[in-house]
Amino acid sequence: MKTVAFVPIRLNSQRVEGKNLRLLGREPLMCHILKTLLATQRIDEVYVYCSDESIRPLLPDGVKFLRRSEELDRDTTLGREIYDAFTNEVEADMYVLAHATSPFIRSRTIDEALGKILSGDYDSALSVERIQTFAWYEGRPLNYSPDNVPRTQTLEPVYVETSAFFIFPRRLWCERRRRIGDRPYMAVVDRIEGMDIDYPEDFAMAEVIAAARGIG
Repeated sequence: MKTVAFVPIRLNSQRVEGKNLRLLGREPLMCHILKTLLATQRIDEVYVYCSDESIRPLLPDGVKFLRRSEELDRDTTLGREIYDAFTNEVEADMYVLAHATSPFIRSRTIDEALGKILSGDYDSALSVERIQTFAWYEGRPLNYSPDNVPRTQTLEPVYVETSAFFIFPRRLWCERRRRIGDRPYMAVVDRIEGMDIDYPEDFAMAEVIAAARGIG
């Protein structure tokens, strides 16, 4: 069973300029998730998938660089185009898709999720945040009735994808073009572990957290 992790990196970020190379602590943002993946026991290889070879010297020891087409750097590029390209170039039994914008995800969380799939009880895994509050969707309450408002503690929780990682077998992607199967394991993470840096204020908050934790 070969498990490969890959982190797509694009340097022309629109919302936060130079985000993936911007320092968080003493290291570029992308290095935090890469070191986490290297420390995950069930992962055999870790790749950065990027069109710009200038980032090679910044990569932690043990991370492999795979150059991708610049065509995949367009704002209109869909995730499935990137996953298609990578899985065509690197063959593995299991893929861990992770994102540099989630610097606080823990290797133990990823390793446990891999273990759940390997047990046969689940066919894929993803990181989620459990939100137990009054939620609405398309103008209607999602998890409660306005005619009978329950206590918050008894509400049906809503699970939101954090995008920190998705784990899927090669067969699932090749046959169905899906990173989430029919029996996914949802790895519940807290708000910090599941943080997704998408806007400047997110990066500012990440800097506060990193400083408080003494993260380099």
